[in-house]
Amino acid sequence: MENLLKHYFPDLTEEQETRFHRLKELYVEWNDKINVISRQDIANLEIHHFLFSLSIAKNFPIKPGTHIMDAGTGGGLPGIPLAIFFPEVRFTLVDSIAKKIRVVEEIKRDLGLKNVIPLWARGEDVPGKFDFVTGRAVNALPAFRDLLCKKIGTRSQHEFKNGILYLKGGDFDEELEQLGKETSVYNLSDVFAEPFFETKKLVHITEL
Repeated sequence: MENLLKHYFPDLTEEQETRFHRLKELYVEWNDKINVISRQDIANLEIHHFLFSLSIAKNFPIKPGTHIMDAGTGGGLPGIPLAIFFPEVRFTLVDSIAKKIRVVEEIKRDLGLKNVIPLWARGEDVPGKFDFVTGRAVNALPAFRDLLCKKIGTRSQHEFKNGILYLKGGDFDEELEQLGKETSVYNLSDVFAEPFFETKKLVHITEL
């Protein structure tokens, strides 16, 4: 796994590599107790989950001090891999299912991730504003946008606009048509060579 991550992210520190290795162990352990990741995907954690999550980092260099909500985080994806990659960015990982947030809490504790706040709640009910809201196939894009658009703050510290960063695969052209013009779509096959990414996309929604 380290070689694969290092291939795409050569500046990973030894501590980050160690945390990713431990994260894989933790997901395997927890998945035997609680189904936080598809059983058929557990053997493909590095590609299907770690690299998929880190595609956000590949396309968006997030600055220290940024505050991100990962809505519908499940067992901590994409939030935990991103928190390992961006140790100076604050992540609030939110899910409405208590047992999944307990998994996030345990993983946070085991990895020593001080920049992660697990929260049992619905994303739209979380107080405050965020620079970005991330999601990964939580629900239809327009519904996700409508629920969480009010959680995005207007003050930006990046060259790119604040907004929603959403990971999804397959054909969802109809959903994209329902969004505003301020929507950018990134084909992940442009940055990752693995066949898994042929249909995977990262969507940046800024018209909120």
